[in-house]
Amino acid sequence: MRPLSAPELLAAWERSLAEPPALRALALLAAACPETSVEDLARESVGRRDARLLTLREWTFGPQLVSLASCPVCGERLETVFDAAEIRVPGAEAAPAAPLAVTVAGCELTFRLPDSHDLAALAAAGDGLEGARRRLLARCLLGARGADGAEVPFDRLPEAAFQAVADRMAEADPQGDVQLALRCPACSHAWPAPFDIASFFWTEVEAWGRLLLREIHALASAYCWPEEHILALSPWRRRAYLELIGG
Repeated sequence: MRPLSAPELLAAWERSLAEPPALRALALLAAACPETSVEDLARESVGRRDARLLTLREWTFGPQLVSLASCPVCGERLETVFDAAEIRVPGAEAAPAAPLAVTVAGCELTFRLPDSHDLAALAAAGDGLEGARRRLLARCLLGARGADGAEVPFDRLPEAAFQAVADRMAEADPQGDVQLALRCPACSHAWPAPFDIASFFWTEVEAWGRLLLREIHALASAYCWPEEHILALSPWRRRAYLELIGG
């Protein structure tokens, strides 16, 4: 994986617009990983993918992240500032690729970790939290056997199986389940909030891309420069020229 230049990032953002929302960040990652096929990246565990995205985001926009949230109790808007290092899990890119197993109520379940295809399928289905958890297990489950060795049908799995598998997935692939500890300054309510680097980074890139296009338009209109020449300028020089033309 390598950092992306401004032209490469702009092109990757443009390509990602054609992808479903759940796969847009993957298109950005693919541009930075030309040595790895898109399908191989899509089959990586969510945590391993997110570890790569966090690194790419740090290379692109720096280590500091600013996240906005609303208090679920009083509705107060919060701004949380933190560094990438605070949410980076050591060794996350080495998430296990082999099947995992857990035993619940005498039933042994083998399963794999979720990947980008699984997240895209869940997003398309539009299930609620409980429905999404069941659908995810159905996609990732490789086998379920009772104490007698007989195969257990999915619809007969114990309720505790879904939570046990989710817990084991989070333990094995922790970068895919990042939680921010938030506290409301207005009412002091504290709660854990999930942080999704994929949607966060893509939203940043989209805002950056649209701003850059406006800058290119302004400079091309004023100086008749081609896009590639404008993109070759450093951000500081682009800003200086924009100030000169009042853009």
